[in-house]
Amino acid sequence: MSVVLGYDESPGAARALRIAIEVAAAYGEELVMVYGAAAPGPREGAEYRSHYDAIRQAGRTGLEHALTSAEEAGVPASVEVLDEKPAQALLDAAERHGARVIVVGTWGESPMRGALLGSTPHKLLHMSTVPVLCVPTEEDPEPPA
Repeated sequence: MSVVLGYDESPGAARALRIAIEVAAAYGEELVMVYGAAAPGPREGAEYRSHYDAIRQAGRTGLEHALTSAEEAGVPASVEVLDEKPAQALLDAAERHGARVIVVGTWGESPMRGALLGSTPHKLLHMSTVPVLCVPTEEDPEPPA
């Protein structure tokens, strides 16, 4: 089994990374970090390829930072950049790796906004056959008085 993490360097993903490392360490399992790199629009032509290459490179760079964090914590980890939308990339990775859980960060958006705009956590909660752990972003500490 494994722990699958959706990671994109957003504030929610940064906290989700810490939680995913803790969960993987607690269960003694590999952490599989996934980035869905499908560019918007039709999947053909030079424009799509250009967007896809840029998105893929950004994902790979972010995942390398996350991989370093996992290695520093002593958690075995791997990375995958997939030519799929984020939710589908995570579902596919979870199936291939026999995931115990999928971990994703949230942006702190309202449930209605997520339902209307189709957020990745919202899609996963409705489509996944394995548990999904949605990690909220950390609130900024209050400024000193």
